[in-house]
Amino acid sequence: QVQLVESGGGSVQAGDSLRLSCAASGRTFRSVFMGWFRQAPGNEREFVSAILWRDGSTIYADSVKGRFTISRDNAKNTMYLQMNSLRAEDTAVYSCAASGRGGVVYYAANYDNWGQGTQVTVSS
Repeated sequence: QVQLVESGGGSVQAGDSLRLSCAASGRTFRSVFMGWFRQAPGNEREFVSAILWRDGSTIYADSVKGRFTISRDNAKNTMYLQMNSLRAEDTAVYSCAASGRGGVVYYAANYDNWGQGTQVTVSS
């Protein structure tokens, strides 16, 4: 079983930056890709970004492209999400997830393991 633990959330002003971390642990960690999703109150869960663990290829939702950067540290089994130029509409609970099965990165159903989520609040 893989455990995922997020950290780095908080409350900031619009235009500020935050960096989220997602540390993976467990008996065996083998992921095809890992991703970040977010969910704001009253909204459906939304894909934010994903990274292919093997070669580091990245994918972003249009809403965050150019502002957010996803990265990973293979040695530490840790994924990061650098969020710059934050906006009020970025306010949500951000969750990291890992996929061992592969598939389309945008679909939450393709992820096998999820973290507990971390709150990001951006005030305008």
